Amino acid sequence: MPEKTIAEFSVKYVQVMDEKGIADAKLMPRLSDKQIIEMYRLMVLAKAFDDKALKLQRQGKIGTYASHRGQEACQIGGVYALGKNDWLFPAFRENAAFIALGFPMHLLYAYWGGDERGAKIPKEFNALPTSIPVGTQLLHAVGTAWAMKLKKKKSATIVFFGDGATSEGDFHEAMNFAGVFKTPTVFLCQNNQYAISVPRSQQTAAETIAQKAIAYGFEGIQVDGNDVFSVYRAASEALKKASMGNGPTLIECFTYRLSDHTTADDAKRYRTEKEVLEWKKKDPIERLRKHLEGKKIWSSRKEKELIDWANEKVEKAVKEFEAMPAPVPDDMFQYLFAAMPRRLREQRDYLEKYVNELRREKNG
Repeated sequence: MPEKTIAEFSVKYVQVMDEKGIADAKLMPRLSDKQIIEMYRLMVLAKAFDDKALKLQRQGKIGTYASHRGQEACQIGGVYALGKNDWLFPAFRENAAFIALGFPMHLLYAYWGGDERGAKIPKEFNALPTSIPVGTQLLHAVGTAWAMKLKKKKSATIVFFGDGATSEGDFHEAMNFAGVFKTPTVFLCQNNQYAISVPRSQQTAAETIAQKAIAYGFEGIQVDGNDVFSVYRAASEALKKASMGNGPTLIECFTYRLSDHTTADDAKRYRTEKEVLEWKKKDPIERLRKHLEGKKIWSSRKEKELIDWANEKVEKAVKEFEAMPAPVPDDMFQYLFAAMPRRLREQRDYLEKYVNELRREKNG
């Protein structure tokens, strides 16, 4: 029997707006000037938040911090596409995504400051807390989407993760389940070229991450992750498809992490300054500003007003964070079990005794 080809596949790449801020009218999503300006405001606010977080970390006011600098378009574009009944599942770099949701920034600072109260999601937000373990949130997103489908809800989940997470078993398990059961899930991979110090070329031999969806029976698409319009268009279409019962989509946002992996990392040890400078030319915020200026709907005066507004919002959030009452140590023990086991009671009693002794010493 002669050989024959039983299947052929291709991966689509989408770029709506180039590095000069010029958008392809045929590909441009339906967004009003007001909406585009709102996207830009969110991106600038996210940058201001990030800049301040790095300073707070250096001052010892928050702990190890994961910067999202360079990935604002991925997060703002993805979240801006969400419907009111859709759910967000973040990894650990999604501060800009939370800001796009309208999540209180002082709680984000509190979280990075080691206060778990910052991870408590207010009821009005359809989001799960920050996920530190790499890749576990993908399974949560698929499980929630499966529940939505069983309840016949016209809604979807979007889950953010990095290229490094695609090397985890959780990624493949989530993708396989989503493909088999056609769950309303949008997988948004921020391929920022490095999983800590490991380059993408050592993560996978595949030419793209997007093509991994093909093995699980659904569409994978690669977009320019520094172009907010490309991300928004792809996410909008994928979320609509998912909520209509037509299954999941994998979106690979081809982008770059401009800062270190976290404040505990030194990226100079594994990538060149030349490489970083080349990617800075593709800065997503600068690109969108050029687009606004090209449309004659932006000016240096508006830019200054926006930066002042963003800095003021951030400083207010920092004051709210610093004014939060100290967390109660007993909370570490109270919410783990319905009935506290003996070993935890012993640890709690020991801590209480130790704290009381410190207070007596302090008060003389």
